[in-house]
Amino acid sequence: MPRPRLVRYLGLAGSLFLAGAAWLGGASSPWEPTVTPRTILAGREGVLLPLCWLLGTALLIGAWWAGRRAVPGLRWAYVTAGLWALPLLPFLPLGSYDVYSYACQGWQQAAGLNPYAGGVDLLGCPWADAVAPTWRTSPAPYGPVFLVLAAIAAKLGGSLTGTVALLRLIAVLGVVALGWCLPRIARRSGVPPERAVWLVLACPLVPIHLVSGAHNEAVMVALMAGGLTAAVARRPLLAGVLLGLAVGVKATAVVVLPFAVLLFPGLSRKAMVAGGAAGALAAVSFGSGLGLGWVSGLAGSGVSVQWTAPPTAIGMTLELFGVPGAVAVIRILGMIALAGVLIVLWFRAREKDPLRYAGLALAATVLLAPVFHPWYALWPLAVLAATVRRDTRWLVAPPAVAAALCLPDGYNLALATKAQGAIVMTLLAGYLAWKVLHEAKSDSRRPGVDHGDADRHRRVP
Repeated sequence: MPRPRLVRYLGLAGSLFLAGAAWLGGASSPWEPTVTPRTILAGREGVLLPLCWLLGTALLIGAWWAGRRAVPGLRWAYVTAGLWALPLLPFLPLGSYDVYSYACQGWQQAAGLNPYAGGVDLLGCPWADAVAPTWRTSPAPYGPVFLVLAAIAAKLGGSLTGTVALLRLIAVLGVVALGWCLPRIARRSGVPPERAVWLVLACPLVPIHLVSGAHNEAVMVALMAGGLTAAVARRPLLAGVLLGLAVGVKATAVVVLPFAVLLFPGLSRKAMVAGGAAGALAAVSFGSGLGLGWVSGLAGSGVSVQWTAPPTAIGMTLELFGVPGAVAVIRILGMIALAGVLIVLWFRAREKDPLRYAGLALAATVLLAPVFHPWYALWPLAVLAATVRRDTRWLVAPPAVAAALCLPDGYNLALATKAQGAIVMTLLAGYLAWKVLHEAKSDSRRPGVDHGDADRHRRVP
């Protein structure tokens, strides 16, 4: 068992190496890919940049994995997670150029334009050359809540640097709010709060993609966790408002709402949750002048075709073996399957733990959606870390792998391993499907057993 001090400072060393990688080759303006298969050994910084990234990522993941079994206390978890995030704050964003897209969408909103009407190539932006080419023609795929926040950042920040700094501040505040909510959800579920905080806040995806990359997942997940915390505290209207605002950042958060409703007895309280969510979302949508245009903007998020999303990987594999158009078909089938899985999970949650099933619903959304980016793994982790009582290895493994996918400037290693990755992911998806069906069959032989309750008497690793 590694000592807590060793875990803390190994992770801090990893964060310092990643800060060096961000300084040498993070996402810069104007857009310039600094790390690609061609430049990884012959770039302007030689091998120093890839070595900083490799060592930093390995140390951060290793320390997080090793520390999950013995977290000394809640304060220790907070301090360690904060130390790991701190070195990344002064440097260029890591892992993607998305924050520059946020800045331009905020500028458009602040200028009275409609970010859902087109990308920076059509509507313009003084910082358009910082936006990754893939997204320059795409309208904003985010909800009005986040666009309002981005507009405030653009107006107050003035320059690109100031806007990015404020967007990063918003993300950090989201992480802090999430850290406040996690112990309250964990205590309600019988999970040690220090373990829940460790699994989420110390996850390498948080310092890399939420703090450094300033991804809006920080705001969405914080509002989602806030809504669940309010639900645990039996405050239906506040729970609904916070969950509605979470949907107004990213529509994915809507899958949590039906499970939050189950936490309240009586039709009137359930209606308050639903009404609060609808009212908050409508107020921001129409108050911002954007209306419901954000709904149509969701279609643009599927432009990415990578094997990291299981349905897309299966389609890519079929196309490798001569089945044309398989990606589009399997993606549609994946969404149909997701709808069925969510319905099954909701009916099961009525008799078991709605909080835990909300996390499972988010996990199903991540697995069956047509697109997966590494930071998406934080959606289910934020809920499951505070509600799952048994072995956490299956919670830790996917975010650990996801944290190693993106190079400092945002180049995704999935792009360099299309065929191999698609085949491996297809085989893994097949195995997971078999395992789920096998366990479901086993569960059916033992009706009435809630594994979450049964696990209360097990040792929590």
